[in-house]
Amino acid sequence: MKKQTQVRLEEDVLAAGKAAAAARRLDFNRYVERLIIEDTTGARAAGMAAAQRLIEEHGTFLDDLEEQLDAPYAQPRQPGAAA
Repeated sequence: MKKQTQVRLEEDVLAAGKAAAAARRLDFNRYVERLIIEDTTGARAAGMAAAQRLIEEHGTFLDDLEEQLDAPYAQPRQPGAAA
């Protein structure tokens, strides 16, 4: 059975939370519930550690890939423009 609680938040914090929930296609209550579960079970820390390992092991490859993907959209240099 779910219990109801009340939380007081600054307006900007509430707005940011609601925007984050919407971006994840979650209602605000489910978003907050998920944050608490992730924080108290260690899931968030494990995910952040995995992301850090990925960056450490493959960061150069990811940087090169990003550069290649951005290259077609780079602004062409104008003749005579300073580099």
